[in-house]
Amino acid sequence: MWRVHETFIPGVYTLTKGHIKQGGTLTQRAHSSPIGAMRILLVEDEPQIADFVARGLHENGYSVDLARDGEEALEWPSVASFDVIILDVMLPSVDGTEVCRTLRTQGLRTPILMLTARDGVEDRVRGLDSGADDYLVKPFAFAELLARIRALSRREPALLGTELQVGDLRMNTATRQVTRAGVLVELTSKEFALLEHLMRHPNQVLSRTVIAEHVWNYDFDNVTNVIDVHVKNLRKKIDEGFDPKLIHTVRGAGYRLSDRTTR
Repeated sequence: MWRVHETFIPGVYTLTKGHIKQGGTLTQRAHSSPIGAMRILLVEDEPQIADFVARGLHENGYSVDLARDGEEALEWPSVASFDVIILDVMLPSVDGTEVCRTLRTQGLRTPILMLTARDGVEDRVRGLDSGADDYLVKPFAFAELLARIRALSRREPALLGTELQVGDLRMNTATRQVTRAGVLVELTSKEFALLEHLMRHPNQVLSRTVIAEHVWNYDFDNVTNVIDVHVKNLRKKIDEGFDPKLIHTVRGAGYRLSDRTTR
């Protein structure tokens, strides 16, 4: 069983197989507490680990609710709103991976950070594909947990998760399936990457330079022509025969994906 253990670095705590060492504080004074009380759902069935993490989060200014198993974890989001969910994988009744997958299927967009002793690549892939936004392996330094929470809280909601939707256009980045009004849309790998980038920034004007950097990852001479051709092909597949049109050209600026009426 995992136990709490303080490392030799002052103010840093890890989970290790051993005894609990008393004394000290979990507060990471190098970083100020969050502005306002962020509410975190902690899902952990081992009492000592749960108490350790909850106490550290409280001392760093977070409000914490605790779920002891998977069924309880599935109930909490329906009665309260959370900024981040910390979810252990090994849970009784319903495991963390299934909890995460169910919450995402229900449309929950809250950032989910998985905690687990499993550090295999397949385990991490399974967790992330179930809808988790980050994955932290035990043992971990408490300072790293805090840093990951801060990083997740800075993300825009549209950047999170594997289920994306703009109007009746839906994308699952795990299964790589795209539908428009329930109709399956077949895309090439580059068209999929382009559409995903647009869907993760809905209602925003994205310049060709920004698209090139994020979708192609390098600079090339004919960037404008290449992007315009891919957008044209994408329009044929997701806009022709459907209303409203979702891909909008903003003259002199770039492209915007939106189901709002163009001004």
